[in-house]
Amino acid sequence: MQKTTTIGFIGAGNMAYALISGLINNGLEASNIKLSDTDTTLLSQRELEFGVEVFTDNSQMVMQCDVVVLAVKPQILLSVCKQIKTHTHRRPLMISIAAGVKSHNINAWLGGGISIVRTMPNTPVLVGKGATGMVANDAVSDKQKTLAEQILGSVGEYFWVKEETMLDAVTALSGSGPAYFFLMIESMTNAGVALGLDKQIAEKLSIQTALGASTMSKQSTDSVRELRAKVTSKNGTTQAAIESFQEQNFETIISRAMRTAFERAREIGFELSDNA
Repeated sequence: MQKTTTIGFIGAGNMAYALISGLINNGLEASNIKLSDTDTTLLSQRELEFGVEVFTDNSQMVMQCDVVVLAVKPQILLSVCKQIKTHTHRRPLMISIAAGVKSHNINAWLGGGISIVRTMPNTPVLVGKGATGMVANDAVSDKQKTLAEQILGSVGEYFWVKEETMLDAVTALSGSGPAYFFLMIESMTNAGVALGLDKQIAEKLSIQTALGASTMSKQSTDSVRELRAKVTSKNGTTQAAIESFQEQNFETIISRAMRTAFERAREIGFELSDNA
């Protein structure tokens, strides 16, 4: 990323916090980052934490930026776009993290001809371990794609999808996915307590097991199926547990849950488009 590149964030919430932290940790100077929000208390806190320039006027900030990250709730994105529409003379790259709002809507709200990368990050970006799906509209240049990669890559891994509709699948898998694992950890903890373990120990064992399995999956050259087979001894305890899962259609339960999330993501997208 060029030292002269200026990145602005509209919205000072958790996602903006994570991205600003990641960018600064990866060497971007705080002087290259600007932040706008209506919450003056939160702005003061971010200014103190990062040393970035802050604004309460979105339009004033946008005029000074090469990249603008739209880090606001989907329900207020239209009003934000209306505020800044006449102040995008520098044609900044717009990166949206607003779930469900289509790129063509954002482009129309901003007057057309805008370079837009729509993204679907997940909450582990808060600890630098995020997984983000991204899609670019036709106006985005290769240089701008690289900028988007550098920004989202500062808080985890990113993955380009070819069609914007695939972001609904990304939402169902990685966007909502952390909650699936939290539920699994919660369920394993409760089961451990039912078997006689102290709750604190059961929870720590569950979390560490999840972390260890995830790390092995990422680092090993074996597939996750092969890793599972290696820990599943014939007629052993793991085989008994796996067979119990399979008897209760564990994979079908996961598939149905993700399909439900996928369909809800599409519904939300249609609702937001219809209300625009």
